[in-house]
Amino acid sequence: MLWARSLLFMLGMTVSAVIFAPLALLTFPLPLKQRFRFISLWARLNIWWLGITCRLYFRVEGREHIPPGPAIVLCKHQSAWETLVLQQLLPPQVWLLKRELLWLPFFGWGLAMTRPIAIDRKAGRRAIEQLLEQGRQRLDDGMWVIIYPEGTRTAPGGKGRYAPGGALLAEHSAYPVLPVAHNAGEFWRRRGFIKYPGIITLVFGPVIDSAGRKAGDINSQAEQWIEMQMARITTRPELYSHNATPAG
Repeated sequence: MLWARSLLFMLGMTVSAVIFAPLALLTFPLPLKQRFRFISLWARLNIWWLGITCRLYFRVEGREHIPPGPAIVLCKHQSAWETLVLQQLLPPQVWLLKRELLWLPFFGWGLAMTRPIAIDRKAGRRAIEQLLEQGRQRLDDGMWVIIYPEGTRTAPGGKGRYAPGGALLAEHSAYPVLPVAHNAGEFWRRRGFIKYPGIITLVFGPVIDSAGRKAGDINSQAEQWIEMQMARITTRPELYSHNATPAG
């Protein structure tokens, strides 16, 4: 049944992408925020469909920490799930992503219409300059910037290096940082086809004020909070060492 339910979900996700992608292209004349609101309907639809087909739901902690204005979101990256649900929970947003994703048929078309910060990871310093320039511009335009500091999805219990790009953007722009932790990888695994039933926990942390602070301090505080929350909300405590010290 898990396989059949997961197949049904993927079929619905694929068909809806094929339908939404051409419609997304038609939103080009609209302002970015209106364009995002339409395109994000696809994500909302698939979060709903995930519950119907796979009985996978979620609960949220810390909604009171979401600031009223634009922020830089530093989020744990374990699954494709968080890329969908953040569109439902937060205001209009753009993502830092590798530019190759824009080349994907259908899915990439929708991404392109949201004006993401699409960088060439091999570009080194130029990629950082692009993030700082375009990120500041998007924030000033009232958009939120979503960044996965570990870059790639990690397995439950795993931890990647927290790249400083998001923290550098915070230092240079003085916009606040909203850290986010979740345990979606235990139910929707990276590169995994099976979606396991259950309730994902997502936690918004206290906002990190970046004004007058260095990127290293910002990054360290976000990393420490996220990893401490990961150890708390995991449904598989054996993945975490009981005597491990918090990251940062």
